[in-house]
Parts: sequence; C-alpha cells; structure tokens
Amino acid sequence: MSTSQFELRAANESGLASEQTTATNDLTDALPAITDPSLTTTHDTSVPDGGYGWIAVLGCAVITWWFVGTTYSWGILQAALVRQGLSEASTLSFVGSLTVACIAFLAVANARIVTEIGAQKLGFLGVTLLGVGEVVAGFAVRDVGALFATVGVVMGVGTSMCFMTVSIIPGQYFLRKRGLANGIVFAAGGLGGAAISLVMERLVDRLGPAWALRIIGILTLTTGLPAAWLIRERSPAKRTTFIEWRLFTSLKFDLLLLSGIIGTFPLLVPPFFLPLYCQSIALKPSVGAAMLATFNFSGALGRIGCGLLCDIIGPLNVLFATLLLTGISMLVLWPVSTTLVPLVMFAIWNGVASGGFFAVMPTVVGSIFGTQKMPIAMGMIVTGWAGGYLMGGPIAGYMLGRYGGVEGGVAAFRPAMYYAGSMSLGAAALVAFMRLRIESAIWRKL
Repeated sequence: MSTSQFELRAANESGLASEQTTATNDLTDALPAITDPSLTTTHDTSVPDGGYGWIAVLGCAVITWWFVGTTYSWGILQAALVRQGLSEASTLSFVGSLTVACIAFLAVANARIVTEIGAQKLGFLGVTLLGVGEVVAGFAVRDVGALFATVGVVMGVGTSMCFMTVSIIPGQYFLRKRGLANGIVFAAGGLGGAAISLVMERLVDRLGPAWALRIIGILTLTTGLPAAWLIRERSPAKRTTFIEWRLFTSLKFDLLLLSGIIGTFPLLVPPFFLPLYCQSIALKPSVGAAMLATFNFSGALGRIGCGLLCDIIGPLNVLFATLLLTGISMLVLWPVSTTLVPLVMFAIWNGVASGGFFAVMPTVVGSIFGTQKMPIAMGMIVTGWAGGYLMGGPIAGYMLGRYGGVEGGVAAFRPAMYYAGSMSLGAAALVAFMRLRIESAIWRKL
C-alpha cells in the first residue's frame, strides 16, 4: 500500500471514529505518526460495550481474585516462615517475587500462546497451575528450594497465564467503558488480597503455613476453573511473532516500556514488608495481616476508581497520577508511620495509588495499539517488568538486612522506603514527559 493510499485510508477511518470521544484519538494523533500501517491503532466501532462482556468480566474478576490475591498475601506466609527460622526475609521475598516476575518473563510467550489456543484454554491452564502449585507447596514449607520450585515456578507460570487472559478480554467487549471494565477486573484482585490476607493469617495461626497453602489452593481450583469457562473471546487475536520489533520505532511504546520497567520495582515492597514492619514497631502479627488487608482493599478501590477516571480524564493522565502518588506516599508518609494511625493512612494511600497502576496500564496499551495488537504490545511491555518484579522486593529486603533487620526498628526500613519511592517518581517523570510531548495543556483528556 502506498503512502498516499494509507493517508487516504487513515483519513476515512478517522472520520468514522470522530463521533467517539476517546483518549485513543489524543494519544495516536499527537505524536509523530508511524509509517507502518500494522502499528497504527485499530478502532473497533462494533465493540458492544456490554452484553456478554459483563459475564466475561465476571469470569476474569474471579480469576484475578485468586492470582492477585494470593501473590499479594505472600507477606503473611513470609513473616510466618521468618518467625519459624526457615530463612531470611531477603531470601523468602525472592520466592514471592519470582511468582510475580513470571508474569513478565513469560508475557511474550503467553501473548503468542493465547493466539494459538485462545484465552479460555489459557485461563484453564493458568488456574490449574496456580491451584496445584499452592497445594503442592503445602508439602514444601520446610525447604526453601522446594518453595522456589512450587510457589516461585509452578504458581508463577499459572499466574502469568491468568494475567494475560484477564488483560486482553475486557478490551474485546468494551470501548467507552474499557477503563471501568479493567478496573472491575483488577479490583477483584485487591478484594481477593484483602480477604485472603485475613484468612491466610487465621489459617497460619491455627493450622500452620502448610495447610494454609493447601486450603487456598483447593479453593482456587474449585472456583477458578468454572470462572475460566465463562470467558469467551469476541475477536480472537491474530497470530503474530513473539516480538513485534517495529513497535520499538514508536516513541509512545518506548516511553511506556521504560516507565513500566522502573515503576514496577517499588510495587511489591509494601505488601511484602508491611507485616514485618508492623513486627518491628511492636505490633501483633494480626495487626500486620490487617494492614495488608487494608492495603489490598484500598488497591481494589484504586483499581475501580482509576478505571473510572480513565474514561473521564484519560488513561495517560491517570497513569501519571498513580505513579506520582505512589512515590510520595513512600517518601513522605511511610517513614513517619511509627504508630498505628499514620500506618493505616499509608496503607490506604499507597494501596489506592499502586493498585490503580495495574488497572490503568492495560487501558493505556489498548487505547494506543488497539484490540488486535494489544496481546503482543502488552506482552512486550509486561516483559520489561521482569527486573522490577523479581528484584524490587529482594533489594528492599537486602537493604533491611544491611541496616539492622527487623530488630533495627523503623530506621532499618527507611533506606528501602526511600529507594522504592524514588523509583516511582522516576517512572512518573517519564510518563509526564510523554504527556507533555503529546499536549502541553495539562487539563486536556489524554
């Protein structure tokens, strides 16, 4: 297709889309155009914005309840295993980090797999591995290496498949309400984290970590598999290569990739270390579980709220706000949270802000690159999160150990707080640069 033909076709398509007021138009038109037609945004004017999409969102929400809720409750098990003397917090945080890091390590592979077998089958596989991994991990709580294999690898692979499934389905059914749909899906993860944190603490206290893992695994299988059956693809993703190298020619893609690489380093620090932090300021383990539940519940509110805001003020504006507020909370509020009240305030603030990140990013990617390109674009961006997911928590754990450990009190935690907060502000700066390059008017919907 010649350049003139492409420009004429693009003009016709923009005429059809002019009736829809979306952030997509702002994002795709403001930066220099990409000359390859395959990289332009696809506006699907036939998206139903409802119908069976709400059933699919329900299925995705149940799956997200389990794979996000269990990974964000690792701090409860980590604190219990540290108290039992199994290993140091820096080592055990690697186990939980590996689970989440698999989302990034396998994102590109899962983006290809979903085009071959479909989202429903990928969801079935993900839930099965997640639940089986938890049950088997119940027999591995006395060996760190076995925990790496079960919790880190088996559950990690399942988690990565679940993440890819729930990330691409809402965009196939929703356009104007895409932010809300993604917000609902990922809010379920925050609610799951809140509920599972409290249940996990009670199970650990009464039955021990082994049976806590087994029971959660059985519940995951019995509810997650029927939820996966509810998922139906409206427009299956086109088969493509593992990596779309031409995406790197887009400045929008490069900035989103880099901001995600930096911004994911601090995200797991609060949920992994809040229980230990409560212990360091002489609060009971039950209070630590309550703080983690508060964090996760606030994350659910942040996911829904940020999803709604995406539809009102634009996903790119919301992405910047989530990263900025996450950084401020860890640099300003957490270091002075030496009593219960400010600590609750921190858990709410940081939970809302960091939770919003996960609901906003799929909306941003879908708005820019369209439904058909979303799996591969999202897969490539999420792959960049591998370093932050894998090393973000352990770096904080190393800093904690280096400056005195849990026994060192609040002062031992502050270097980790400053590191995490600074990384969030760095990511926010990149998003701000992209936002201002697109449009200098700060109140414009983008």
